[in-house]
Amino acid sequence: MGKSFLIVDTSSLVISLVLILNGVFISAVQLNGKTKVHIVHLGAKQHDTPELVTKSHYRILESLLGSKETANDSIVYSYKYGFSGFAAKLTASQAKNLSVHPEVLSISPNRVMRLKTTRTFDYLGLSPTTPKGLLHDTKMGSEVIIGVMDSGIWPESKSFNDTGLGPIPKRWKGKCVSADGFDPKKHCNKKIIGAEFFTAALLADNEGYDFASESKSPRDIIGHGTHVAAIAAGSFVANASHKGLAVGTARGAAPHARIAVYKTCWKDLGCFTADTVKAIDHSIRDGVDVISLSIGTDAPASFDVDVDDIGFGSFQAVMKGIPVVAAAGNEGPDAQTIDNVAPWIITVAATTLDRSFPVPITLGNNLTILGEGLNTFPEVGFKELSLSMEMFNDDQPKDLIVLAFTPNAVERRRVNSILEAGVAGIIFAQSVLNSAVCAGVNVPCAVVDYEFGTDILYYIQTTEKPFVKISPAKTIIGRPVASRVAHFSCRGPNSVSPAILKPDIAAPGVNVLSAVSGVYKLKSGTSMATPIVSGVVGLLRKIHPDWSPAAIRSALVTTAWRTDPSGEPIFSEGATRKLADPFDYGGGLINPEKVADPGLVFDMGINDYVHYLCSAEYDDESISKLIGKTYKCPSPLPSMLDTNMPSIIIPSIFEEVTVTRTVTNVGAAGSVYKPLVESPFGIEFDVNPKTLVFASKNTKMTFNVRVKTSHRVNTDFFF
Repeated sequence: MGKSFLIVDTSSLVISLVLILNGVFISAVQLNGKTKVHIVHLGAKQHDTPELVTKSHYRILESLLGSKETANDSIVYSYKYGFSGFAAKLTASQAKNLSVHPEVLSISPNRVMRLKTTRTFDYLGLSPTTPKGLLHDTKMGSEVIIGVMDSGIWPESKSFNDTGLGPIPKRWKGKCVSADGFDPKKHCNKKIIGAEFFTAALLADNEGYDFASESKSPRDIIGHGTHVAAIAAGSFVANASHKGLAVGTARGAAPHARIAVYKTCWKDLGCFTADTVKAIDHSIRDGVDVISLSIGTDAPASFDVDVDDIGFGSFQAVMKGIPVVAAAGNEGPDAQTIDNVAPWIITVAATTLDRSFPVPITLGNNLTILGEGLNTFPEVGFKELSLSMEMFNDDQPKDLIVLAFTPNAVERRRVNSILEAGVAGIIFAQSVLNSAVCAGVNVPCAVVDYEFGTDILYYIQTTEKPFVKISPAKTIIGRPVASRVAHFSCRGPNSVSPAILKPDIAAPGVNVLSAVSGVYKLKSGTSMATPIVSGVVGLLRKIHPDWSPAAIRSALVTTAWRTDPSGEPIFSEGATRKLADPFDYGGGLINPEKVADPGLVFDMGINDYVHYLCSAEYDDESISKLIGKTYKCPSPLPSMLDTNMPSIIIPSIFEEVTVTRTVTNVGAAGSVYKPLVESPFGIEFDVNPKTLVFASKNTKMTFNVRVKTSHRVNTDFFF
């Protein structure tokens, strides 16, 4: 019986050229002779012995600075395990001089990145109780090691108990370090098998920082890293809840996987790129199976390996066979805000799931409106209701509930002042519901849309003495709750390489229950979606150890749901709600129980990535340094449209273009595939050959897609 493979096209006649200038980051560099940490990338290692790699770094730095002593004082990190490079304290002029050294690939200033801040896996169908399935077939990931680069871990959480786990995998080469409030003998076990922290770059650029509000150790003070690690690989914990909401059994995507902690993010100062690159270097040495990065930068995105240090480190990890999963970012819903856009990174968007927390709002006329929010405060009865814009002075009564429309920064500042002065409760009216606004509010809180907000406003304006009551939130699960791409989730298209689809995949990232210190909390962000994918990727590495990171990404994308698991449409939150498209969720919502058997994969190896770099007009010398061997781009340069991604994006088409893809059969021998084409309006496809017949498993075949348009005016993207 033949199978179908789906051709997805997004076409437009004209799209503006986007230029990413290195000068964007000039403001981050000290220009007055003071030193700042710079990351110096040298590319692939020229020696297998780490000590020899480090010696070469000191040699290069000594040639610039003039003495061994000065080089020793300058160097912050030597990247020597997975790739070659170093971080050093340099002035702007020294960095400029070093950039022309023949062994240097690129130099970039140390920058600060941000953290991309139960029911989840049942919603996705990833069940531990079925006799067959991904969790069953992988023993819940018992041999998988997930490297988490974040704000550390709270080891006492029940999510990190190691009951039922076997010995630590023998291939593990990492360690747990002893530091402030962290004892490896007590805090590491067969679940937390590695724990390190990285501060050299932070301290080099922030002399005298005393960690007064932090723990200079792998211990997590923020809660973000703990939450992320438990989503990826947390053990089973019964009766977990957020103050009584979302009660159930908390667990990770790979409940028996091992966790390697690399703390690079700090409460007050954020996550420094030089520290994070060092963590990636260590993780390659240590033997992790997947790297999970719930961190990133704001727009504009950096070009893949030129000024993007995470892109460079990730490239080297992928070349070693280690998938890198990273957050899309939380600056949505505007277009072209997507972060972590390199084609070798698996970039994750965030969706809601089929669970909501309605908050009953009862007006004095007995009309009840359902808002949203994580309101866990007890019901206190009816209170007088007022409009925030009518509260101008400190004499305003405090024992009332406020309705606040917050369309702009001025009104948000007014509301903050009101909350600081003290009120009995608050109702936010928003164009896009964001229940997270209630997270830091210490009074009963609910969120409604403008329609319900207007109903409440009408009640205030037509009632002599309006009253209202805000009740505690309830937990609702099931089909009545529509799935949506979260408003905060960054969107495509990819501003760096428009022909590369980003994000790749989506996963639940709104109100995800997981561990923070000794309790459990609901948190939202692409940070929460990322470890779900990281855990599933870890399971895939267990069941398919021969699959490359690109094959794994392909399987995620081509098996994803384009509806929610119940078959209902997925919407996209934004200024105007619409049906979600690939720029919102990539291939769609992750489908864990289908991902292990995709039939075909769009694989990529070093030659494919090099062709991509050639198409992006990297010069031969830079590519040669990056991959560690001499390489010359072909002439004419390859087309970026032919990058072997599991999607086709044509940013600019005039009449006709032909795109090439190569697929690998990971299904049964004798499999036959025929194209199923969904043509957008005004677009015609011609796929050749019409049928792909694979006599055996793991064989490759190439097909061409000729795309023709009848449009004669500039258009937006078609899907």
